[in-house]
Amino acid sequence: MPSSHLLLEEPIRMVSILEPSKQSFFPAMTKIVGTLGPKSRSVETISSCLKAGMSVARFDFSWHDPEYHQETLENLKVAIKSTKKLCAVMLDTVGAEMQVVNKSEKAISLEANGQVVLTPDRGHEASSEILPINFDGLAKAVKKGDTIFIGQYLFTGSETTSVWLEVTEVKEQDVVCIIKNSATLAGALFTLHASQIHIDLPTLTEKDKEVISTWGVKNKIDFLSLSYTRHAEDVRQAREFLSKLGDISQTQIFAKIENVEGLTHFDEILQEADGIILSRGNLGIDLPPEKVFLFQKSALYKCNMAGKPAVLTRVVDSMTENLRPTRAEATDVANAVLDGSDAILLGAETLRGLYPVETISTVGRICSEAEKVFNQDLYFKKTVKYVGEPMSHLESIASSAVRAAIKVKASIIICFTSSGRAARLIAKYRPTMPVLSVVIPRLKTNQLKWSFSGAFEARQSLLVRGLFPMLADPRHPAESTSATNESILKVALDHGKALGVIKSHDRVVVCQKLGDASVVKIIELED
Repeated sequence: MPSSHLLLEEPIRMVSILEPSKQSFFPAMTKIVGTLGPKSRSVETISSCLKAGMSVARFDFSWHDPEYHQETLENLKVAIKSTKKLCAVMLDTVGAEMQVVNKSEKAISLEANGQVVLTPDRGHEASSEILPINFDGLAKAVKKGDTIFIGQYLFTGSETTSVWLEVTEVKEQDVVCIIKNSATLAGALFTLHASQIHIDLPTLTEKDKEVISTWGVKNKIDFLSLSYTRHAEDVRQAREFLSKLGDISQTQIFAKIENVEGLTHFDEILQEADGIILSRGNLGIDLPPEKVFLFQKSALYKCNMAGKPAVLTRVVDSMTENLRPTRAEATDVANAVLDGSDAILLGAETLRGLYPVETISTVGRICSEAEKVFNQDLYFKKTVKYVGEPMSHLESIASSAVRAAIKVKASIIICFTSSGRAARLIAKYRPTMPVLSVVIPRLKTNQLKWSFSGAFEARQSLLVRGLFPMLADPRHPAESTSATNESILKVALDHGKALGVIKSHDRVVVCQKLGDASVVKIIELED
């Protein structure tokens, strides 16, 4: 794939530094995923995070137990009610993660050029000479000269909290390493990463399955973040597991790409998954640093063309402890938006960071500025060319709706949908205005009881760039007479006016299904 298509072919329009940022309900089209934890689990803080622009709450099961996360989730529900802001729930699995176990929780100092032994014998106390690990097969997987990284919160890049080891010898089940940099490890668990080495651990562990089938089912999770996805088969197995769990069979699976193995099988993983999370914390140490940007651009391009959400992690690490990001980080966030990222995922910054709300707000503002100079015209042409001809019926309608909205300078696109697919296809063409996805609930039965679907579809659009959901009244079906749809349209327009994105004399593009036909129409609002 030539890299030239990724470059901006027109000069970026210079925005006046004095030009005020639009303060509206839509702080940015790019979505923000916030990881909730010690510094962001009170009702007050979560409410502030929602108001600042968080649309998906991530629960990382590498840390804390289900009871802890349940308390946080109950607080999230209270915050959603009080702020009237929709928020989706993402469960992040532990996956094939190797860990150093430090039962005493005493800080361990490691000196450069010293020696340390990694052992699967958990009877040992962790010390500066020996580190017990939770994986028996490390000695079989590594050889002399291989690189191993150990850090408390993955790899912050700080030489004082992460250590870089080189394997010098394998003694039966033990791995002897030379320490490459001085560091102090603090806490009960440290993550261990063997660079570019296949680790024979299941992607969905027994612990993960237990959490999903209990906590996940109870809370009807919207997204499953599948850590350490290495093959398309990993996604298929996870989907098969979810399909047997009733209430969460609709849960979307986002494959988390964290190592070279996942990148090698990226194309087939993308086909199977509902979306992709590029976990740059691990990728950044599995790949040579100079290669990371190219894989990022290539992966985002492929996700965009497939119309599947792409989420990027590790963008403003320094905001874990500082109120402002570095210049490089601010540029990194903007480039992620220009490259086509749907969402930014904040990990440590909101989980244990000192400024969770300010981080979300800052990232949102940077995204918003980058969106102003996003070359939509070039992107649209590339996407249409990639899709090719003949286009499918839905693809044709979606691209026509976006083209029409841009030509008439519409303030918003309103799309009526049941499955959410039509709205996601419109968002795929990256219109410059928000897309209001009006999800029409469907009545379904399992032979025992009737229920309405639609809540999943509405919340799942909270991870798609430019897509903002609204759940319609189930008494108005999607495929009905024009008059009925007009009444739903009035509700949608009133909703847009209340949010401040539609005003008198604005033009609005509406995409809806009437009988067997799909219609795109342009309406001009009166006073």
